[in-house]
Amino acid sequence: MTRRELDAAGITDPALRADYTRCRRLNARHGRTYFLATRLLPVERRSAVHALYGFARWADDIVDDLGRPRTPEERDLLLRRLEGDLAHGLRTGGGDEPVVRAVADTSARYGIEHALFADFLASMRSDLHVTDYPTYADLRAYMHGSAAVIGLQMLPVLGTVTSREEAAPHAADLGVAFQLTNFLRDVGEDLDRGRVYLPADLLAAHGVDRPLLEWSRRTGRRDARIRAAFAAAEAMTRKVYRAAEPGIAMLDPRVRPCIRTAFVLYRGILDAIAEQGYTVLHRRAVVSRGRRAATAAAGAVHIARARLRARTADRTPGAPGSGGSSPSGPSAASGGTAASGGSAVSGGTDLPGGTDLPGGAGAALRRKGSVR
Repeated sequence: MTRRELDAAGITDPALRADYTRCRRLNARHGRTYFLATRLLPVERRSAVHALYGFARWADDIVDDLGRPRTPEERDLLLRRLEGDLAHGLRTGGGDEPVVRAVADTSARYGIEHALFADFLASMRSDLHVTDYPTYADLRAYMHGSAAVIGLQMLPVLGTVTSREEAAPHAADLGVAFQLTNFLRDVGEDLDRGRVYLPADLLAAHGVDRPLLEWSRRTGRRDARIRAAFAAAEAMTRKVYRAAEPGIAMLDPRVRPCIRTAFVLYRGILDAIAEQGYTVLHRRAVVSRGRRAATAAAGAVHIARARLRARTADRTPGAPGSGGSSPSGPSAASGGTAASGGSAVSGGTDLPGGTDLPGGAGAALRRKGSVR
């Protein structure tokens, strides 16, 4: 499958193919639900998404890899080295790390703004010393770099039927919605790391503060105030999903099933949190296997329909184009959209056996860097 994706994307250099393969393996290992959603994309675009994931994951692990005892100063130094390596890679196409070389190539192929990567790394660095957020406005400022920019990086790869400028706010909101979902789902794990991402003013409105959260986490006991605060966080997150949803219809029809699947699966985590009584301090909320399989199956059906429509349009002389912003990568540039090596329109969805969607691990955003 790796060879097919790389061939379809027009990536021919052996060393660069190895770099992209490294990113794909990172995605498969750590972003399992996200990896499945990526396999619903047209085949020629998957390698670019793997590269974006791989870079974000690499940076995130520098900050949060608890298996390596490093001081904040050591982690900051590693981040700065990565930032320098990326700057060099974006200028020259080179780089010391495979993930840097792959993401630099993806940025060049799709015209991704370099500033988006700088904003992302700035938010990653803030996690080394910022441990809470007084207001939602403070949190949104952080999430611009940690979540919104991920949606904006993805937009040129996905392609749109409207102008990119019109679709961009919705893409940014989708990144934020996914990350807010992670913040609520992972509040206990983040507390163990010394961080509280839920806004302090939202918690305080229900009589909750960090000591109360720590007490509940430590003792396993529940508190009605915590439940109310988490329910408010859920409502806040659903509002962002509503703002993001219109953007799905602005995407290239062939990628909509992938993004819709990720949207439904991740929003389903909120349903699971509510159904489990907002006990996220004590156990991880997961979407049931049956619900995950049904969502993936629905995505496959939508892809089949998109494939049929595309084939019909290909047979229609003078069929109109999308009229929007199509992907600017090599496949699109060479006319190789549906016919360039087996996209989701022409070559199937390649779902893993049984459409097993591991709950809680993956989708478009990790807790910070949009990569879990």
